[in-house]
Amino acid sequence: QVQLVESGGGLVQPGGSLRLSCATSTDIINQNTVAWFRQAPGSQRTNVAAILSGGSTNYASSVRGRFKISRDRSRNTVDLEMKNLRPEDTGVYYCKIVGVDWGQGTQVTVSS
Repeated sequence: QVQLVESGGGLVQPGGSLRLSCATSTDIINQNTVAWFRQAPGSQRTNVAAILSGGSTNYASSVRGRFKISRDRSRNTVDLEMKNLRPEDTGVYYCKIVGVDWGQGTQVTVSS
């Protein structure tokens, strides 16, 4: 069974940067649309970025210009580069592929 494994989270000060990675054991991640979601405390998961199977990308308005999603086919990963982080970016970040169960997520905390 394919599993999604998120990594790269941590504690960072406002204005800082982090790079999250979503990995799978197969190349399914290279063939499908992959989305990153954020779940803030007490809130539902919301989509922040996606990369389509053809390579097009889209972003939530709150992160556009600060986050960049990319695919690394050699590593079977989809990465989310996050810059100029804000306290409201705090939450658990999950990646998702349709038909694959949610992973455990990775915690991002933006705080001084």
